[in-house]
Amino acid sequence: DYEGYVEKAKEVISERLDLPPGYFLEWAGQYEYLQRVRNKLKIMIPLTLALIFLLLYINFRSVIETIIILLSVPFALVGSIWLLYLLNYNLSVAVWVGMIALAGLAAQTGVMMIIYLDAEHDRWKSEGKLRSLEDLKELIIEGAVKRVRPKMMTVMSTTMGLLPLMWSIGTGADMMKRIAAPMIGGLITSTVLTLVIIPVVYLIWKGRGLEVNNNNKKV
Repeated sequence: DYEGYVEKAKEVISERLDLPPGYFLEWAGQYEYLQRVRNKLKIMIPLTLALIFLLLYINFRSVIETIIILLSVPFALVGSIWLLYLLNYNLSVAVWVGMIALAGLAAQTGVMMIIYLDAEHDRWKSEGKLRSLEDLKELIIEGAVKRVRPKMMTVMSTTMGLLPLMWSIGTGADMMKRIAAPMIGGLITSTVLTLVIIPVVYLIWKGRGLEVNNNNKKV
């Protein structure tokens, strides 16, 4: 942990060393590099999330659906942080790069679920079968539960491709492990969100619209 080490060293030196006028201390090496990259990440991370939001909105033309998909990003970070904790990895540039890549992967799993749900919703609506909340629940089962396999194949193929990095050795292995670790941990929890929570959120969203339409018809 370069930053933690340097911060402690600064405290010790400030207590024990009195510099004469005209002299100063500057910390270089990996610490300086880390500080420089952190300033860049303060721009890159929000920019990445903004680009993901823009691309999703262009595709779905719906702010609500875009927000539902982006829910997978913070949920994925939960698994990412837990795996980093279990592996005793400190935050580093490689870890942040892995988290940025994870944001795209997490959004991808959410996109697959929304696409299937929208396809079933449009089909049921065009066939005139979407008349009640029970119909909505049934179409969500049709769009989500019965299509678990393609979603799991997407997640597992990515995860299995990253796992060999965790057992790699040699030059650069330490850096690659810290890029892969947050992605693997995040994919696990984002899958839980995709298969369990997103269908529920979709039901609440579409269910409210269905209730409003039914009430208007009764009036």
